[in-house]
Amino acid sequence: MDTRFPFVDWFRNASPYINAHRGRTFVILIEGEAMASGRGEQLIQDLALLHTLGVRLVVVFGIRPQVHEALTAAGVEPTRIDGRWVADRAVMAHVEQVAARQRLWLEARLSLGLPSTPLHGVELSVISGNLVTAKPLGVREGVDFDHSGEVRRVRASAIEGLLEKGSLVLLPPLGFSSTGEVFDLDASEVAQHAAVALKADKLILLGESEGLEDEQGALLRQLSPAEAEPRLTNAVPGSELARHLQAACTAAREGVARTHLLSWHNHDALLGELFTRDGVGTMITQHRYEQLRPATLNDVAGLLELLEPLERRGMLVARSRERLEYEIDDYMVIERDGMVIGCAALHVFPDTSIAELACVAVHDNYRGGERGERLVEALERRARQRGLNEMFVLTTHTAHWFVERGFRSASLEDLPPLKRETYNHARKSKVLVKQLT
Repeated sequence: MDTRFPFVDWFRNASPYINAHRGRTFVILIEGEAMASGRGEQLIQDLALLHTLGVRLVVVFGIRPQVHEALTAAGVEPTRIDGRWVADRAVMAHVEQVAARQRLWLEARLSLGLPSTPLHGVELSVISGNLVTAKPLGVREGVDFDHSGEVRRVRASAIEGLLEKGSLVLLPPLGFSSTGEVFDLDASEVAQHAAVALKADKLILLGESEGLEDEQGALLRQLSPAEAEPRLTNAVPGSELARHLQAACTAAREGVARTHLLSWHNHDALLGELFTRDGVGTMITQHRYEQLRPATLNDVAGLLELLEPLERRGMLVARSRERLEYEIDDYMVIERDGMVIGCAALHVFPDTSIAELACVAVHDNYRGGERGERLVEALERRARQRGLNEMFVLTTHTAHWFVERGFRSASLEDLPPLKRETYNHARKSKVLVKQLT
């Protein structure tokens, strides 16, 4: 149904995610290029919105382009090794100045509350400080990296205390040592360590790229760390891709539920990734975002919602809640981020070696991804494990699809007696059979 306010439908669809994200901890990295390009204002508004929705935020900011500009203006040419500069005294003076200036700018923008601004009425307490301890990189391959460092520890309990009080925690790419020294850190490393130490629900890395792509240039929506890490071998050492991919994979392996690679060039990336089912970037997670599994009673409501449009169009026989509950052990489902987007059932007939493949359905928005094939293959394996010889299906709309997958035309006489007796002659469903042995 058309509406004058399209955002209303989006808002309704986003409501499950609003509830799911409330009280969760997100660590978000914003690279310095985003601020240098003028995207800072929009991102700050999105951060404020997340805060008002109850998300606990830790924001890490990068400063690489700003420091590079300051060094160029001062005529300082730093030594670079694998994309990392040697932070000697001259370089470090500019790093500290830029980090302080960027932090103050962010704090000021997050405090903006004039009636004519998007942050009107939003009270944000922004806290930064000595929350990351560091150690020097030391001498690597004969080069003393001086004040270039790496994260030693993130003070998780102190950050947790600030988040519990409703504060937004801001982390610069700097670390402090027990001897009072300041070290230049890689922002993505700070974000990774913060996410792991806080056991964050999400680590979100906003950079140049929309995410990872396959060989044809299509965006990859979801990968496991094992699938993503081989891409590091082709990444330029010290590049943003290498740094972000390493941080995302390490965080995922060390307990962060979901890590996301997004582009700050896309004005809708942050909210689009968080409040839509399919997102807009690449997610790296140890846990499958979409999984094929046996159905449980908790899936009945989702099954009813999936099947109702197909039943209304006459593609499937209507099934009551009671019937689904009674037969739930026969079903396999594909779940995508809490939503049942596909299902199929295998009904076994007692004292026979034949079973019915029934109720094969995939949500309209998720067809074309071989999900139907996965369901049929899973139930074929189940049938073989039970020693069955044949599987049949009754269909009115998709006979060719089943024929392409090894089924052949058959007659009513090929059905088990019980199914022949209950066959609905008014529907005139075609009978197809597949040999399993």
